[in-house]
Amino acid sequence: MSAEHEPVEHPSITRFRAELVRRGGAGRIVVLPDSVHTAALAAQALGCEVGAIANSLLFDTDSSPLLILTSGAHRVDTAAVADRIGTGPLRRARPEFVREHTGQVIGGVSPFDHPAPVPTYIDPWLRRHEVIWAAAGHPAAVFSTTYAELVAMTGAAEVEVD
Repeated sequence: MSAEHEPVEHPSITRFRAELVRRGGAGRIVVLPDSVHTAALAAQALGCEVGAIANSLLFDTDSSPLLILTSGAHRVDTAAVADRIGTGPLRRARPEFVREHTGQVIGGVSPFDHPAPVPTYIDPWLRRHEVIWAAAGHPAAVFSTTYAELVAMTGAAEVEVD
């Protein structure tokens, strides 16, 4: 196949790839079909458990962002997490807030590669999986990593989310 027929990588994936390398990430990036828009569908496409999908959920805490990396098998109890980390109420971030603070869109928010650092917490449940999959800056892209590598790349603190 000639170079002119090779698919062009989306710029957000290219940026994420460079940041992954800069942070020492060893995982691979996979672009999934557009129809894979939930943790369950991503897990099915990747051949892994839904719990191995790390959802990047951005919350608004009095106009400040807070990112929680949670297992696809969990829902975040926002009141309990706010109490555990000592912050104000956690509200689901609006799409504009997500874009402003991450440079990415809902469904494609990566654990890092944001315009400015975002305080990040991680669900210790993810530690149960040898390989974790997280968004790679685009709704159709994910990357593989390990719990230890993800913590090292993000500086995330552990918090029980449910």
